[in-house]
This record gives sequence, structure tokens and C-alpha cells, in this order.
Amino acid sequence: MKAEKLKGLSAEELLKQEKELKAELFNLRFQSVTGQISNPSRINACKKDIARIKTILRARELGQDAE
Repeated sequence: MKAEKLKGLSAEELLKQEKELKAELFNLRFQSVTGQISNPSRINACKKDIARIKTILRARELGQDAE
């Protein structure tokens, strides 16, 4: 997910998106352990999306625009 798209979301929407990504990451890790994962690169993509969301939320908290 692109950072520009995330910047347009409200704080509530970002928190909701973060929660969904964390649940997806949990399921992907579970699938990885059991050998059922079809796209292993999705794990890294989820981690990066979560980091992007946290960065934007933190920048807003500090009163800065994340660039």
C-alpha cells in the first residue's frame, strides 16, 4: 500500500487498517509454520505496511507531516 494513500486516511481508519494487517500477518506466520503459505513475500509486505501506518500516526502525533 502506498504511503500517499495512507496519508489521506483518518486516524481511526489507520488504526483499523493496522489491526487488520496485524491479523493478516498472524495468519501468514501461522501458514508459514504449517507449510501452507502460497505467497511468502506477503509477510514482508504486511510488515512494511504496518510500519508505514505507524510512521504516519507518529508524525501526526508530533504535529509533523510524514514525507
